[in-house]
Amino acid sequence: MKALLIEVFGTEPVLADVAEPDCPPHGVVVRVEATGLCRSDWHALMGHDDDVVLPHVPGHEFAGVVAEVGADVVGWSVGDRVTTPFVNACGTCAECLAGDHQVCARQTQPGFTRWGSFAELVVVDHADVNLVGLPDAVDAVTAAGLGCRFATAFRAVVEVGRVRAGEWVAVHGCGGVGLSAVMIARACGARVVAVDVAPGALELAGRFGADAVVDARSGDPATAVREVSGGGVRLSLDALGSEATCAASIAGLARRGRHVQVGLLPPAMGLPRVPMHLVVAGELEVLGSHGMAARSYPAMLDLVAAGRLDPGALVSRTVTLAEAGPLLAVMGSAPPTGVVVALL
Repeated sequence: MKALLIEVFGTEPVLADVAEPDCPPHGVVVRVEATGLCRSDWHALMGHDDDVVLPHVPGHEFAGVVAEVGADVVGWSVGDRVTTPFVNACGTCAECLAGDHQVCARQTQPGFTRWGSFAELVVVDHADVNLVGLPDAVDAVTAAGLGCRFATAFRAVVEVGRVRAGEWVAVHGCGGVGLSAVMIARACGARVVAVDVAPGALELAGRFGADAVVDARSGDPATAVREVSGGGVRLSLDALGSEATCAASIAGLARRGRHVQVGLLPPAMGLPRVPMHLVVAGELEVLGSHGMAARSYPAMLDLVAAGRLDPGALVSRTVTLAEAGPLLAVMGSAPPTGVVVALL
């Protein structure tokens, strides 16, 4: 099968012919129709994730059709249209039994712990726990952005961030996760201030409902956020993952506000300095958010199917698998505007 293969960390992946994956008894093989390009894939390419062993096929947010079903799988059949969270939970550890599949102690991750979805075929482990069926109203391109960025933003805003109608929310970083967070927070009735350094990203944030935008190049973004919101926001997300965006997100909060760290801060990039003096003085909550379990998808998909959320509007470009390699290689320095999806 055709796949994008990382042979050397930090260099452009190559389009190669590789062996088709075996189907585990508890899993399925999915024929990939569309897969999103995500900053997390760039982290894998750069060698920031210790789980990635070369040679490696990246890719973790995808949609497709079940091509093969393992002997122990009971809930799925060949031909089913599906997607999956980027965390494939085991279903039996203490975290899974508590319903917290997104932090499963024995999780696997397509594109990280095993070969991923920049390929014609990809494996989903423990399919009865992790597969999500797609409504007819949700096409493959739209669904390809759900497994990581949109679902991650949905849980970060709604479940972890506990957004409330009428309160101010700041979103730092308006890539795929950040733009998703803007759209979701507005759909929940919040007022949103979006922060980025790219004019195109800020323009999209306004289009998707941000009440105000802040160009972080023009001064201290935390000060601007506090001014826009009249003293500080109640909920703030770092949707990028850097020392600067993490600190600015915390510094823009009102007293007793909630910071949610969504963007990755891998140790390979250096441990960030966090303004804990503000956390203590303002009794702030500092929370992490790591994806979303498959069991939580139906509520989100119902909103998508009903037209209240439109993740497909975030897709700015579709490309071929061959075109995805060069784009992935420069994602750290030249991130795309909106969400880019590769079609297979």
